[in-house]
Amino acid sequence: MSQAQKINTKPLHPFLSMMGVLIGGFVGMFSETSLNIALPSIMKAFNIETSSVQWLVTGYMLVTAIVLPLSSLMTKHFSTRGLVRFALIDFIVGALIAALAINFPMLLVGRMIQGIANGIFLPLMFSIAMKIFPPNKLGTALGMAALVIMFAPAIGPTIAGIILGVSSWRVIFGLFVVFLVIGLFFMERYLTNVFEVTKPKVDWSAILLSTASFGLIVFGTSYLSKNIAVALITLVIGLAFLAFYIRQQLHAAAPTLDFAVLKKPEFFVGSVLVMLNFAITLSAMYLLPMYLQNGLGVAVALTGVVMLPGGIINAIVSFGAGRAYDKIGAKWLTRLGFLISMFGAIMFLLSNSHSSLGFIIAAHILIMIGVPLAMSPSQTYGLNSLDAYQSADGSAIINTFEQVLGAVATGIATILLSTGQANYLANGGTSQKLAFTNGAHYGFVFTLILAVFGFILAFRVHNKSKETVDVKESKPLDNKGKENAVTE
Repeated sequence: MSQAQKINTKPLHPFLSMMGVLIGGFVGMFSETSLNIALPSIMKAFNIETSSVQWLVTGYMLVTAIVLPLSSLMTKHFSTRGLVRFALIDFIVGALIAALAINFPMLLVGRMIQGIANGIFLPLMFSIAMKIFPPNKLGTALGMAALVIMFAPAIGPTIAGIILGVSSWRVIFGLFVVFLVIGLFFMERYLTNVFEVTKPKVDWSAILLSTASFGLIVFGTSYLSKNIAVALITLVIGLAFLAFYIRQQLHAAAPTLDFAVLKKPEFFVGSVLVMLNFAITLSAMYLLPMYLQNGLGVAVALTGVVMLPGGIINAIVSFGAGRAYDKIGAKWLTRLGFLISMFGAIMFLLSNSHSSLGFIIAAHILIMIGVPLAMSPSQTYGLNSLDAYQSADGSAIINTFEQVLGAVATGIATILLSTGQANYLANGGTSQKLAFTNGAHYGFVFTLILAVFGFILAFRVHNKSKETVDVKESKPLDNKGKENAVTE
């Protein structure tokens, strides 16, 4: 049924309006790390090898990376409510297929269907917040979205470990459905349409270039630890497509994704800081559960418990960082956040197979303080430099490259882990625990490098007095110079 779409950027309950998409984003990010701890169980259930089961992670990130660049275009072609409704139902369907899977291909299909929804949720969390919250509350609002980005991957291994200790990996997907149904309720009751549906002409060549570039980059990254020649060829081709895609979009009259926003220094710096933060999270959260189990001999269920304090601290700091940004800006928060992450990475490097769990928990807590402390201020600092109409493109760009860099970080961490193990054994070592510890240290060096680079770049963040918020609504006009009529 077609009817005039009513735009309402000032809903009565803005936080409740956000709840549906926030829950969807939480489940999407939660699933990025929660399944890592369940992969050995899935391998046994379907009698498959590591190279096959890894597609549950790679395939999910691949589809997410393909959909993300299209999110801004989707907000111009579909109503906000319709888009969020589709994403929630899509994820529910994918989760049910995965939970009921009778073979691995069925499980993989369900997983990739979930990736479509994740690619929609991530940018919408930020672009909707930019629309419905006033400038003086924007830091708090984006802090909630950053909490989802940071807290969900941090708490994923904890909850998954506890579930696996008492039940099956299928319950993890069942838990997704419960959360998503709650999200659907909030969406139907409180969410308003906040984007104008202008229906610009679709540039299919741009969509093909976007799909090829981001898809090949994520695919190539996943092969770094399997076949480095294939990986490098794929990455080079993917990067060439990406360069051509960005060039095309910069010269397009109506770009699918407006890369011109990267010309704004504040947005560029804020975006890179967000991506580095996410790469720190994914590399550390990828290495730590395996290090606990294979290097320290911690049981699967206990692994989740060990990671719980860091997850809780992460949630508290994520929310507090958004409120702190509203008062003092991003300058000191970003610098302090990356500095604390550096100390956490150094503690992991100083650990060994005989380290106490208390020492490991302390190192994890430092990472879980530092990353969210810098994340929300970095994101808000960058998006605040854009006007309301550009925010959808800015959010899509940040989240797209965030996912791509996250996949790259995981791939590099995997290579370093394998290299460290191989070097230890090649030098006469015989202990598998010590070999894995050595490999984990190689990986944590990469985490430290990311934190150091972020700390240095944070000095490009200006004082709050230099940060401005453009609250003007940029309304796209049609070729007759009138605001487009929109339909739901």
